[in-house]
Amino acid sequence: MNQTLSIPLDAHRGPNAPGIPSTPHAPAAAAAERTEPRFSRSRWRLPRAGTVAAALAVAVLLLLLCAVIAPNLLAPGDPLAADRSQLLQPPSLHHPMGTDQIGRDVYTRVVHGARPSILLGLSAVTLSLAVGTVLGLLAGLTQRVVPTVVMRITDIGAAFPELLLAVFIVSLFGSGIFNAAIAIGIAGIPYYTRIVRAETLRVRSASYIEAAQALGLSRAEVVLRHIVPNALRPLIVVATIGLSSATLAGAALSFLGLGNPPPSPEWGAMLTNARNFLSMGWWAAVFPGLAITLFVMSTTWLGRWLQQRSEGRL
Repeated sequence: MNQTLSIPLDAHRGPNAPGIPSTPHAPAAAAAERTEPRFSRSRWRLPRAGTVAAALAVAVLLLLLCAVIAPNLLAPGDPLAADRSQLLQPPSLHHPMGTDQIGRDVYTRVVHGARPSILLGLSAVTLSLAVGTVLGLLAGLTQRVVPTVVMRITDIGAAFPELLLAVFIVSLFGSGIFNAAIAIGIAGIPYYTRIVRAETLRVRSASYIEAAQALGLSRAEVVLRHIVPNALRPLIVVATIGLSSATLAGAALSFLGLGNPPPSPEWGAMLTNARNFLSMGWWAAVFPGLAITLFVMSTTWLGRWLQQRSEGRL
């Protein structure tokens, strides 16, 4: 009896024949695929624009800090030295930023003017921050009479623009860089008082404060160990941004003749001295204004970056 062998039609095909999955080679293919280099987005991610701006801002601030600490390293010349034969000379190799109306080197004056300009803003922010922190904590930790009195005084101070209030204070006590710093500092106290009070009230109502009280901690321990450190944490960001506005206000007072008196170099005073010579020597006003702009933009960018980082948006 003849028996017919039934051989599958695809039996004669090899393992790599078309239409037949090569199951024995699948693990090897997967392993080869895993060994290939992969450029994942998380590993090779480019820095964000905010991070790049913050890095540039830090570089500019470090350069300005060097001008504040050791201006002679960047500009060894005398900022008060005048050369009558070099009146309103345009920028050149000998004078990179030109000369002003009495022959003084603008670059040397811009570098040496960084110290009084930035220290004025820094002193004003320090005063505002210190007094505003004390008043804000008093208004946030106490009840009844004290917070009412503090906040009513703060509302009266906040009703006036800071620059206008600073001009009024300087007009009472006289011009000068010291009085200008005090005036700007007093004008900024209501701003920091409100921030510290709001943060103190927010922290007081947090659940971990109630847990600390339930554990038996005294009121002084709760205030010093939990409320005050957490309420003051945002002040670093706020003070960084406030430094730019305080420095700009100081330059505005000097521009009005209420700040650093001439002939000492100061960015705002340099602007007011060069405003009558813009048609003949624009560089005498442009470069001091550019220095103010760079400082204000750098501190603002750095402050915004710190704010976004503290809020977890980076």
